[in-house]
Amino acid sequence: MSLRQVYFDNAATTPVLPEVITRMSEVLSKQFGNPSSTHAFGRSAKSVIELCRKNIAKRLNVHPSEIIFTSGGTEADNLILRGCVRDLGVRVIITSPIEHHAVLHTVEALAKEYTIEIRYVKLSETGAVDLQDLRNLLLEYPEEKVLVSLMHVNNEVGNILSIKRVGRICKQYGAYFHSDTVQTIGHYPLDLEEIQVDFITASAHKFHGPKGVGFAYIRRGNALHSSLYGGEQEKGLRAGTESVHDIAGMEVAFNQAYEKLNERTAYLQDLKVYFIAQIKVHFPEAIFNGRCTDMQRSSYCIINVGFPSLKDKNDTLLFLLDMKGVACSKGSACQSGSVQTSHVLKTILPEEQLKYPSLRFSLSTFNTQEEVDFTIKMLKEIELS
Repeated sequence: MSLRQVYFDNAATTPVLPEVITRMSEVLSKQFGNPSSTHAFGRSAKSVIELCRKNIAKRLNVHPSEIIFTSGGTEADNLILRGCVRDLGVRVIITSPIEHHAVLHTVEALAKEYTIEIRYVKLSETGAVDLQDLRNLLLEYPEEKVLVSLMHVNNEVGNILSIKRVGRICKQYGAYFHSDTVQTIGHYPLDLEEIQVDFITASAHKFHGPKGVGFAYIRRGNALHSSLYGGEQEKGLRAGTESVHDIAGMEVAFNQAYEKLNERTAYLQDLKVYFIAQIKVHFPEAIFNGRCTDMQRSSYCIINVGFPSLKDKNDTLLFLLDMKGVACSKGSACQSGSVQTSHVLKTILPEEQLKYPSLRFSLSTFNTQEEVDFTIKMLKEIELS
């Protein structure tokens, strides 16, 4: 095994910032009270939570009461999707076949539990959402309550949805709009007062915060109820004692991300351009999946690329890279135990391209051009072995 370790799997999770760890340690040692308790220890912990809620809400231009802390993006997606059907009377959900499984599996379960219809919007060959087809689907249900659930940034190929346009379309047809923004928060600015979206979700570990904490944005007026039975925490929408130190750590990571957003964006855009250029030079037959070479319509953090020359290494490529000190993935980390092809690539790629390996390299500002060069070198060694 290589003594060097290079980490290009930031779409799965990111390294935690040192200042986040420092803040979490402070809260664990000093604000350890139960935030639902009325004594001074409880009030101190509660004040930490509410200040974090206020700061996050301010960045997103929403009211603090619209931010609900959860254990992460999956719980937030479940809370929203299930609540829309159970509490708001949604009878039709329009989504896409390349959403994260936190959405896809949830809507499939809801279709079995309730009398609702699930429709899937058409995609282009690059996986882009067909907005005209979305309009056509909405026209089919003039009398029904409809929820549109489309992710802002695809976690596997990096495609960026025109969230403002979708918001306007949903508003025009009277549909609710939910967007999984787990790969967005901390990477792109969102003014939720301007964007006509009713619900979004976030997960701290995607922007250098701790795992196990995130939040849901639920626009005021959408009266959802808790999916967990217990106490009245989080405005009655999420029972259970809040993880104060995790929330505090997430808030630090969130603020760090947006305070340095322009600087980080420029750095990562340059690094992605360099990485793509090196792949093209050393693997001229490589095929880039989705829109990942389009810097305007794809995340600056994600590159998804197929390697025809490594076809005979399809089943072992990740293992071989790992042994050489390079960590990346074939798709969502939530599917890493599955032997099946990524549902995203299976949806958008022709059958022939599924026969050779595709890798997702996802970047953070901890990465360097030197690490890109090392990764290319290791790929070449595997190709020639």
